[in-house]
Amino acid sequence: MQEVRQGGLSTRGIVISGVLGAVAIVLGATRIGFIPMPTGVQATIMHVPAIIGGILEGPLVGALVGTIFGIFSFVIATIPMFKDPIVAIVPRIFIGIFAAWAYMAARPLGEWWAITLAAVVGTATNTILVLGLGVARHYLPAKVAWTVGLTHGIPEIIIAVIVSLAVLLSWKRVQTGQARARV
Repeated sequence: MQEVRQGGLSTRGIVISGVLGAVAIVLGATRIGFIPMPTGVQATIMHVPAIIGGILEGPLVGALVGTIFGIFSFVIATIPMFKDPIVAIVPRIFIGIFAAWAYMAARPLGEWWAITLAAVVGTATNTILVLGLGVARHYLPAKVAWTVGLTHGIPEIIIAVIVSLAVLLSWKRVQTGQARARV
């Protein structure tokens, strides 16, 4: 799955970190990564590249992609909660780490289940840590955090599972030579 050198990342890991980090930035810069919700707060899929990075290359790549997402979120922030680097950056580091660990733990269940669990865990990590730190740092009341967590976290999980399965199952078919040319 991953080629790690003693000194750090493989060339492949560095490239995948950069490409997926760029995807996260494009999702944010073009606003494609934000889903308008009836509550007025936007759900996001910007965490999905960190999940994919963690699954493809392991926790270090997942952490790097998550860090890129967090820094981008911090830089473009317009609300005080996300102008705080503890809220905007720190939780995002853990998305790909926890997704990678969940994927590795669930691999015996099969690829589909492992990817699904990793997407759920990675998305829940983002939602729980961001909102939890938002409450801990007095940006949100707990009741608001719970409401946002349920109304946005569940759709974010569903979308993350669908996107992660589509991207990674296709990638793994190509990687193993199982893709067929269609005419």
